Amino acid sequence: METDIDPRRLIGRKAFDRKGTKIGTVDEVYLDDATGVPEWAAVRTGLFSRDAFVPLEPSEFVDDALRVPFDRALIKGAPDFGVGRHLSPEQELQLYRHYGLDSPPPEDAADPASDRDFGRLAGQEE
Repeated sequence: METDIDPRRLIGRKAFDRKGTKIGTVDEVYLDDATGVPEWAAVRTGLFSRDAFVPLEPSEFVDDALRVPFDRALIKGAPDFGVGRHLSPEQELQLYRHYGLDSPPPEDAADPASDRDFGRLAGQEE
């Protein structure tokens, strides 16, 4: 996935679904470890609810808000992996499938023994 969204500008911003319905507030942004590209945002969906992962591509950052091109029900039904830690390759694949997106080819496809992490938090030390 490739996006021009600056992860530092997303934290604390409101997120809206494709119909303009508020989903919640962006809590965290996850970067691909290999590329450093922002791939997922964790959106707090309510005061007592959980964070839902949303893809940053094909989402857009418009008028200081994240616009996610999926329905709120699909977003709220995304797999719940908790926040604050890496997404495993399997978890990331589940998210791609949930949203009906093509998963990118692994950067290390030539090295099946490689064990890289996905979904590093923006701002997290290497």
